[in-house]
Amino acid sequence: MSAVSSLPDVVCEVAIVGAGPAGLMAAEVLSAQGVQVHVFDGKASVGRKFLLAGKGGLNLTHSEALERFVERYGDAQPMLAPLVQEFGADQLRAWAEGLGIGTFVGSSGRVFPTDMKAAPLLRAWLARLRAQGVVFHMRHVWKGWSADKALLMATEAGVQTVRAKATLLALGGGSWARLGSDGAWVPLLQAQGVQVAALQSSNCGFDVGQPGAATAETQTRRDFFKDLVGMKDPVPQGWSPVFAERFAGAPLKSVAIRYTDSFGSRFDRRGEFVATATGVEGNLVYAVSNLLRDEITLNGSATFELDLLPAFSAEKVLQEVRHPRGSRSLSSHLKGRLGLDGVKAGLLYEVLSKESMQDPVKVAQAIKALPITVVAARPMDEAISTAGGVTWAAMDEQLMCKALPGVFCAGEMVDWEAPTGGYLLTACFATGARAARGIQAYIQS
Repeated sequence: MSAVSSLPDVVCEVAIVGAGPAGLMAAEVLSAQGVQVHVFDGKASVGRKFLLAGKGGLNLTHSEALERFVERYGDAQPMLAPLVQEFGADQLRAWAEGLGIGTFVGSSGRVFPTDMKAAPLLRAWLARLRAQGVVFHMRHVWKGWSADKALLMATEAGVQTVRAKATLLALGGGSWARLGSDGAWVPLLQAQGVQVAALQSSNCGFDVGQPGAATAETQTRRDFFKDLVGMKDPVPQGWSPVFAERFAGAPLKSVAIRYTDSFGSRFDRRGEFVATATGVEGNLVYAVSNLLRDEITLNGSATFELDLLPAFSAEKVLQEVRHPRGSRSLSSHLKGRLGLDGVKAGLLYEVLSKESMQDPVKVAQAIKALPITVVAARPMDEAISTAGGVTWAAMDEQLMCKALPGVFCAGEMVDWEAPTGGYLLTACFATGARAARGIQAYIQS
């Protein structure tokens, strides 16, 4: 950035770029030790994504055992496990209590503030940070470094230079750009020799459609489904107009998704999700989104099995479908015998051919294993979070960039992903705390 500014330089011990959970936690740890911390953010107020995430109830963390908890981080587990051990669910709940915010464990094991809200917690947190001397600079958009390695901030008054002994970048991933996480930092770090894995949608919805080019194994599985339940051929690109008009936004409750990818990774879980105008989204889909996304990248499509009635055995379903229905229509029969109607029945008619809908065996098989093919993850800006980011190999154990001594990274801009349920926030807090300790050691040395 070549612009020259008449604004006075900001000089501080530590500059933190990004006022989300990771950046604010680092600011707390450092300022509590007397370190001079300045926080910069491109928006007019702090924690915007944090506040929006808590709009329906702030899911801070999860109560499950640590051994199971860290498994949620997949390939990043070896790197994140030590950080979560240092600052995990128990520490996070104690921290909230210290701010005067009680927590409770919900029926699903998720942990929430007692009042379910994010705003009171954030207000108490900011009051503590300001009391510890943290200085906030809003509407400061980071644009890279000057020739002498000072930070350059675009402000409404012009470009401001920031000179710090150490810098923490906590700029988020590439989702929810309107809240500040736009991924604009990727080329800035790559230009400095920092390895960054491509950002991808995570915890996201998918578009349904025709299967893409597939490996022999995937095509064999696809052909098996077609033969088993008599799928329409070809599967339409997206839902049919009739289905989309009638059922977009309809929830599929008490269902199960089973899926095995090309590498043998298995997913089998009950829950619920929503049919959209173009595909599927919602908690159960989010939970398997990383496997589906990676399979699409590999083979062009992914087909999962949807169990519309997981509480019923396959034998029970077949028995009820075969039960004589007299003059009743098939739709009335399925509703009366199995309670299958609405969007669930709509999916059967959407996926199966007319001939197959007249075959009780194929209908019963489809109710227990309806093949749904997805061909594309929804855009990153619609995703709850993103995968990819600064690679672990590009940083040391304290999260300092090897190519940029004194520059640390934390939060979602690091290459990890996790399902919803409190795991995302926990890792953001944990990486912020670890980076803060690394920064303190760096400036002291």
